[in-house]
Amino acid sequence: MRRWNGWGDDTVEMELGTEARAFLEGRVGKGRAPADASFEQACAGLPAGRLPPHWLVDASPETRALHALGQSLPDWLRLRHGRLGKVPDAVAFPESSEQVRELLDFAALYGADVIPYGGGTSVAGHLEVGAAARPVLSIAMQRMRGMVSLDSEAQLACFGAGVTGPDLEAQLRAHGYTLGHFPQSFEYSTLGGWVATRSSGQQSLRYGRIEQLFAGGRVETPVGTLEIPTFPASAAGIDLREMVLGSEGRLGILTHASVRVTRLPEHEAFHAVFFPSWDKAVQAVRGLAQARLPLSMLRLSNALETSTMLTLAGHPRRVGLLRRYLGWRGCGAGMCMMLVGVSGHRKQCKQALDAALAMARPHGGVHLGRMLGERWRRNRFRSVYLRNVLWTQGYAIDTVETALDWSRVTPAMEAIEAAAARALEPFGEKVHAYTHLSHLYPQGASVYSTFVFRLAGDYEADVARWRQLKDRVSDAIVASGGTISHQHGVGTDHAPWLAAEKGELGLSAMASLFRHFDPERRMNPGKLVNR
Repeated sequence: MRRWNGWGDDTVEMELGTEARAFLEGRVGKGRAPADASFEQACAGLPAGRLPPHWLVDASPETRALHALGQSLPDWLRLRHGRLGKVPDAVAFPESSEQVRELLDFAALYGADVIPYGGGTSVAGHLEVGAAARPVLSIAMQRMRGMVSLDSEAQLACFGAGVTGPDLEAQLRAHGYTLGHFPQSFEYSTLGGWVATRSSGQQSLRYGRIEQLFAGGRVETPVGTLEIPTFPASAAGIDLREMVLGSEGRLGILTHASVRVTRLPEHEAFHAVFFPSWDKAVQAVRGLAQARLPLSMLRLSNALETSTMLTLAGHPRRVGLLRRYLGWRGCGAGMCMMLVGVSGHRKQCKQALDAALAMARPHGGVHLGRMLGERWRRNRFRSVYLRNVLWTQGYAIDTVETALDWSRVTPAMEAIEAAAARALEPFGEKVHAYTHLSHLYPQGASVYSTFVFRLAGDYEADVARWRQLKDRVSDAIVASGGTISHQHGVGTDHAPWLAAEKGELGLSAMASLFRHFDPERRMNPGKLVNR
C-alpha cells in the first residue's frame, strides 16, 4: 500500500547502516526521531465539504486528506505533524474526457476552484489548497490510464493522461515500444503531470525531455475543448503544445496525450567512470555532451556526493577496497563519479561507449565497468526512499535543481552549496549539501543539489528551517543566472523567483493566456503565476 505521509510503497524499506549514521552525525549532528501523527489524527479535525453530492465525487475526509498534498518538504511536515490545513472539499474520479467536462461544469455551477491531481508527486506545491474562500474540487485522473491508440508507422501512442510511468511502459512494452521517460518519481507520477510540469527523465539524452516526446492531445478548459493535432513539424504559427507544456493546470486539464515512442532497445547498460577532480570531470562531460555521442545518459556527481553515496550504500569493506584501488589509479579524496548509459542496437552501443571512454581517458577517467552502473539501475527508483529512513532518524532531506550554460555551472554549484551551508546558522544548525549534474546538454547542464539537515521535531520550527534554506539557495540560483526549475515545475514554492527569469512582460503574457481559457480564474489558482 502507498504511504499516506511519505514516499512510495510501505513495504519498501531502506536501511541506514552504522557507518552511514556516523557519517551524518559527523556532518550535521545526531538526529532525534520525531513523533508522527496518525492518519486518523490528521483527518479528525477536517471540516465537512462544501460541495453538493455528485455521482463522480467522493467527499469523505479520508479521500480528501489523501489528495490534499504532494511530496515537497512543507507537504511532508504538514502530513507528519497532522497539520493538513485546508484540503479539497471533494475529490472526483473521471473516466473520460466527457466526464472531466461535466466536472468542470459542475465546479462552475457551484463556484468551485479546481485542482488537477495526477500522481501526487509534486515537490513544488502544485496541490496546495490556497486561502481563497471558494470551495475546491480536486479532479484525480488515475482512472484515465489506458492506451487509446498506437500508430506503429508514425510511432505515436495515445494514452489517458492519468497513466503512471510503470503502467505506460508496460502497455508499450507489450507492443515492443518504450517512451523512455524515467523521472525519479516514475513509480507514481503521470503522463499528464509530466507534460504540465515540463518533466525530464533520467535518459533524456537519448529519448528527449517531455517537450520532445509530447506530440498532441486534448485539454478540457473552462471555456471549451482544446484539440491539439499531431504533426512531425509545423510552421503554422504558435505551437499549441507550448501553451500546455508547463501550464501546471492553469488553463485546463489534459485528458489525453499523444507521445512519440521508440522501439525497445536491443541492448542497454550503465557504466561508472571515476575522475581525479571536479575540474577534470567537467571538462570530460562537457566534451562528451558537445560531441553528441549517441549515449542515453550522462550523470556526474561532485566529490561530496560521490563520497556520500559510497558511504550510504553500506558495505564498508568493499567500498574501502574500491577507494584504495581508485587511489592507486590517481583518484583520491576529490574523486568524482560519472555514470554513462548506452541504449539501442548492440553494435551502436559498443561504438558509443568506446568513444566515450576514449574521450574520458585524457582527463584521468578510470572505467570501472558495469557493476556500479547496474547497481544504480536496480535502485534508480528506490533512492528516493532514503527520505523515509532519514526522517525516522531525525533528518530532513530536500533538493533544488536548475540549469545553466557551461560557463556558469561550476560557480552556480559552489554558490548553491555555500548558501546552503550558511542558511541554518541562525538556528545553530548545519546543512550537508552535495550536488550532481543530472542532465547534460551541448549548451550547459542541470545542477541538482541535495540538502540534509536535522529536524527540530516541532512543526513551526521545521517549517522555518526549510523556509530559510529554500530562500537562500533559490536566491543563489537566480543570482548565478540559472532557471528556478529545470524539471520540477514552479507551483507555489518556486513562484517568488519566476519574475527574475520571465520578466514582467513574460509573466503578464502567461497570465493573459490563462485568463483566455479560464476567465474566472478557477483552475489551480495561485500556482505558477499568482495573478
